[in-house]
Amino acid sequence: MISELLALFRGQGDFVSILIEVLAILMVIFLVLPFHEWAHAWVASLLGDTSIKYRGRLSLNPMSHIDYMGALCLLLFGFGWAKPVPVDDRNFKNPKVGMAITALAGPVANIVAAMAGGFIFYGVMYLAPGVLISKAGAYFMLFLQYYILLNCSLAVFNLIPIPPLDGSKIMFAFMSDKAVYKFYQYQQYFTIALFALIMLGVLDIPLSFLQSLLSNLVSTVCSFPFKLFVA
Repeated sequence: MISELLALFRGQGDFVSILIEVLAILMVIFLVLPFHEWAHAWVASLLGDTSIKYRGRLSLNPMSHIDYMGALCLLLFGFGWAKPVPVDDRNFKNPKVGMAITALAGPVANIVAAMAGGFIFYGVMYLAPGVLISKAGAYFMLFLQYYILLNCSLAVFNLIPIPPLDGSKIMFAFMSDKAVYKFYQYQQYFTIALFALIMLGVLDIPLSFLQSLLSNLVSTVCSFPFKLFVA
């Protein structure tokens, strides 16, 4: 987003496209990030962590989940976070497996959100193609594209197996208790390393590749029923 804004200031950017991208990001911040965190809380409660009910996180209210710094980073840099849901894994029958399933719920929520946008996108494309002729229709489709790509990006990003991301908790299910303890012991250093890798662009190529794979899969799944209908 910063590069787009700089290009706009130089007179090289498209103001409408940037505005639509900002609107897509804001939708993710106020609707999808709360859904992501709610999914963590809901799955944790299903698996036995009843303490979730008393922490105010079994809610889709954005104000219960938004982290302002994380929202700002998402707006400016394309990656961000919400307030993590506090989960007490001692309430799970199998703590490591319970935490892994709870962690997986977040990225799955992003994929579900991406697919919801995908069904709308292809529904318009196949069932109401006349909408695409108008400027408003074209802008709406561009909004959906940004929205879908952003959700795919967040799903992939959160599956990185580096603490404190969801992927690390999934990875812990396959590690010894001693190794997991070591990871938690040095979590702050892993977090710093993660930010460094992102800022240096080291993760750009693998994340872009995985995001492309996921967005193509979402597109294939969401377009399939409409292709059958039109055929």
